[in-house]
Amino acid sequence: MVSSPFPAGQAAAYGTRGGGEAATATWQLDLPNEAATLRLAEVLCEELKAGDLVTLSGDLGAGKTTFARSLIRTLAGDAGLEVPSPTFTLMQLYDTARPPVVHADFYRLGGADELIDLGWEEACEGALVLVEWPQKAEEALSPDRLDIAFHLLPHEHPGRRRVVMTGHGRFAPRLFRLRAIRTLLDAAGWGDAERQHIQGDASYREYERLTRPDGATAVLMISPPRPPGPVLRGTKPYPIAAKLALTVHPFVAVDKGLRALGFSAPDIYAADLDTGLLLLEDLGSEPVIADGAPIPERYREAALLLAKLHGTTLPDVLPVADGIDHVIPPYDLEALLTEVELIIDWYAPHIGGKALSAVARAQFNTLWTRLLADVVTGPATWTLRDFHSPNLIWLPERRGLARLGVLDFQDAVLGHPAYDLAALLQDARVTVPAELELSLLGAYARARQGQDPDFDVGSFAAAYAVLAAQRGTKLFGTFARLAKRDGKSIYLNHLPRLRTYLVRNLAHPVLSELRLWYETHLPALVADT
Repeated sequence: MVSSPFPAGQAAAYGTRGGGEAATATWQLDLPNEAATLRLAEVLCEELKAGDLVTLSGDLGAGKTTFARSLIRTLAGDAGLEVPSPTFTLMQLYDTARPPVVHADFYRLGGADELIDLGWEEACEGALVLVEWPQKAEEALSPDRLDIAFHLLPHEHPGRRRVVMTGHGRFAPRLFRLRAIRTLLDAAGWGDAERQHIQGDASYREYERLTRPDGATAVLMISPPRPPGPVLRGTKPYPIAAKLALTVHPFVAVDKGLRALGFSAPDIYAADLDTGLLLLEDLGSEPVIADGAPIPERYREAALLLAKLHGTTLPDVLPVADGIDHVIPPYDLEALLTEVELIIDWYAPHIGGKALSAVARAQFNTLWTRLLADVVTGPATWTLRDFHSPNLIWLPERRGLARLGVLDFQDAVLGHPAYDLAALLQDARVTVPAELELSLLGAYARARQGQDPDFDVGSFAAAYAVLAAQRGTKLFGTFARLAKRDGKSIYLNHLPRLRTYLVRNLAHPVLSELRLWYETHLPALVADT
């Protein structure tokens, strides 16, 4: 595979056309030879998928069919696949795995109505569609598409081509993102790496594992800035009230902070802060669980890592880049209450079977406000917020607490130290037996007392019960929302485990009134088994 064909200094634009028309993005490239044209096709294969439309235009002999042939062969995984020009057949079909391809040439077409006789709509359903000479039947094509125009540059070199790609409609942000990714990878020396999607969790972010020809790997984090969303209730959008990150700045800041303390957060090789792209060290995939159960020794290391972190004096302002700082927000009453109310907004009506009354909601808020009052005024530390098995990687080649790789901390806040310990020991995706939870609570407490003889185990245990119940309550609502709004019903499989944890927490005397509320309004969650 040849290296990237993308010379430095090529411009891209992304914006909205006048009159309120849809956004467009453009990317212009000068390709020095046919190898660069073939490489461009390979790169675009990383982005293209079923349902996409790519139109190819330009001078005769400018490289349209050469490009289409390379793209189809790449998708088919067959460098020798016969891909004839469809000039006379008008349309060729290829049953590739990712995805099927329709390659059409409209040059001999008399008009869009002739497409009906070809069975155009049926052939294109669920396929990637490549169209040469699209202007012959443009009215039949979707406005959401990628246009690629090829131009000969004979005054420079016979083999040189200029390519102008324009993303229209829904393709505009995708082209803009692809250009940003290629720019980042090329500048960092990863332009020739193969990209493979990594299965994510419930996040809006995407991850890819990159593998270079020399075998080196890295992880590409794709986390574009996101709008805060609508104000659904109250005065703020949910991400703002819950103190969730809207850009990659918090991740970069906390990552640097953790690494400065000697913890194994991923090294950041390169970043595009504006677009939300981070090229990260690949910490591997060795988990802290085995056969769906915690590995006690590894969970103990995780608990001790938290003890060390919580026993350290930490800043609340961290650098992101030159001239850019991140202020870690407080995990305040507003954020904690916003989260627990998800159970009323999503779980109760959609999974629990009934919407709760305004009176029940008011009682719920009053109880949680009272319970959280001591928590939000108590000791505060970096709360990574998702410190649980999916975000912990075991690194056996390292020593001490550095053996635990830590991921996914962009939503970090300043909160009570009990929160992250509860997230670890009441893992929503892995059952942590009560005996192991108690043992690791003890290990954490002893480590904290070794750092500070005044560490109050009793008050910490009460805060642990409150915050474990808060997190569990939030997750009932979060998983119900993922199932109902996003169609991700798989998360409902975790509800029985959450119920076991919630019952365990509500047994603490400090939560007796809250338990009574659950027994009255959501009895299935706390009924005896």
